[in-house]
Amino acid sequence: MTRRPSRPRAYAPDPDAPGQICDMPGCTAEGAYRAPKSRTALNQYWWFCLEHVRAYNASWDFYKGMTPGEIEQQLRADTSWNRPTWPLGRIGGTLDSDMLRDPLHTLNAGFGTRPRQPPASEIPSDLREPLGTLGLAWPVTLDALKSRYKELAKLHHPDANGGDRAAEERLKTINIAYAMLRGRLAVEPRMAAG
Repeated sequence: MTRRPSRPRAYAPDPDAPGQICDMPGCTAEGAYRAPKSRTALNQYWWFCLEHVRAYNASWDFYKGMTPGEIEQQLRADTSWNRPTWPLGRIGGTLDSDMLRDPLHTLNAGFGTRPRQPPASEIPSDLREPLGTLGLAWPVTLDALKSRYKELAKLHHPDANGGDRAAEERLKTINIAYAMLRGRLAVEPRMAAG
């Protein structure tokens, strides 16, 4: 069995320690642990011995002296690693329509437009009631029909409703509507895809 190399412990001396004495006045121990000088100078360090770095860390409060607004601003900046951000779709400014050439208008197909609902005259008359029962719009795919049926069957099953007779009757109606649509889609799949 291969043994993993041991990682240095969190309290182990810093390997980059400059080999100087502790920065705490009057201490002659080796300063092997670094601590930031202030919240505005996080890359400048004091070098302390283990005893003094523990005391320094216990008293350290990054947000000390900040107002609630400044704390909120700091937290928001930290969520993006203190880098500038822009709203989605802006790319640092406004998007010029000449930047994108879309002669087929495929990029606008899903934004702000609703799919065309066929008029009631295009929906086969014998399928209007089953579609309404299942809450589906024409044209419908077999996958969408199966998915909707499973949702409604779970919702209205008598076992899920404590043996409620009304739920049982509703499930029977759903089963009939599902069978009618499934049979029609199996015979005429191209008509449903539309």
